[in-house]
Amino acid sequence: ATGRCKNGKVPVGTTADKVWGAKHLYDSAYHPDTGEKMIIFGRMSAQVPCNMAITGAMLTFYKTTPATIFWQWANQTFNALVNYTNRNGESMSTQKLATAYCAATGTATATALFFNVLSKRAPPMAARFVPAVAVCAANSVNIPLMRIDEIQEGIDVVNADGEVVGASKVAASKAIPQVIMARIAMAMPPMLSAPFLMRYMEQKAFVKRSPWLAAPIQILYVGVCLTFTTPLCCAIFPQRTSLRLEQITSDTDAYKKGLQMGMSGKDKVYFNKGL
Repeated sequence: ATGRCKNGKVPVGTTADKVWGAKHLYDSAYHPDTGEKMIIFGRMSAQVPCNMAITGAMLTFYKTTPATIFWQWANQTFNALVNYTNRNGESMSTQKLATAYCAATGTATATALFFNVLSKRAPPMAARFVPAVAVCAANSVNIPLMRIDEIQEGIDVVNADGEVVGASKVAASKAIPQVIMARIAMAMPPMLSAPFLMRYMEQKAFVKRSPWLAAPIQILYVGVCLTFTTPLCCAIFPQRTSLRLEQITSDTDAYKKGLQMGMSGKDKVYFNKGL
């Protein structure tokens, strides 16, 4: 139905609710810039089920080095897939993709191991927050690296009519920090509150009798939190973002083309910041 409506043909009996429902479904599965079908595990709709399992495991199995390495690797592998799938839409070479992936996963693992060592000298509760610190550090590296082409070459900006004005590095410098902040904000509520919950739960008789319950309790709690934080934090910054033409003067080609298209410095150019 979405494809037909896009071509100006509406099936008989189609209501406005059905059209909007089809649009929401289409938008969740296809990239807004390229129109390509996104990898299912890289879509934002996969965030809650995948992240609740991985984050819950990171918060549960943080005491040993092998467990720390494995779950940080698993988390950053998933994040790399999400970051690549939800990039602005520009293609990326296999070599750059592999380099970015190795750097991101390596940073996360090294950060977690470093803070694990430091936490041994601190109160036991401090070690529970190591995964949260590692996630903050890793997101600050993972997202820029997985979108390095946008930083180096710029993001396509368009005018109000959707006509491409040019590539803007200024737009990339605005988009990527917003994505980093939103993704950290998305993860922090469960990662910072779960340690307090589990310290309380571990005092309960039924958990003492069955220690294996710690993992499912934590995973379920993280899932409930992410159900709310994922859409809320995705909405902190609009996906379609804008800048005034005069703000991209350093992007000489795009700025000149904008002026040639009859735009003034106060007119806005728009771009997809990614998620």
